[in-house]
Amino acid sequence: MTPTEPLDASESLQWSDQFLLGYTPIDEVHQEFVDLIGQMQRAEDAALPALLAQFSVHLQHHFEMENEWMVTTEFPPRECHMDEHAAVMQSVEEVQTLLVQGNVAICRDLVEHLAQWFPQHADQLDSALAHWMFSKTMGGKPVVLRRGLSLR
Repeated sequence: MTPTEPLDASESLQWSDQFLLGYTPIDEVHQEFVDLIGQMQRAEDAALPALLAQFSVHLQHHFEMENEWMVTTEFPPRECHMDEHAAVMQSVEEVQTLLVQGNVAICRDLVEHLAQWFPQHADQLDSALAHWMFSKTMGGKPVVLRRGLSLR
């Protein structure tokens, strides 16, 4: 169910070590993504147009950066990954148009879907890219240390 009002901070997407992939450029852009989603989840209706515009700029940079890496390093599953980026970007652009027309509910729906989409996208597609990029740039595999991890 999509919220019709801003979420409390405890209910919104928040950055944690669980999102670390071990390739700093990806981790940094992912933290910004998570922070912006959280801001939109907590925002009052009047703040959403500006935040969604800021998020759109972030996505353009984020996706262009990853897409460029995938093309220049010939990342094998790049087509699927890039198609997913294009679909998300198209959705954001369409929702920006609808939000300007006053459709706040569809914006909140998009934000919730992105909050649910991101962890799976990062775990499946971006983690493979992070390993690939680390291997290409450092000649090895990334090591990720997560705080609060139970080692039983």
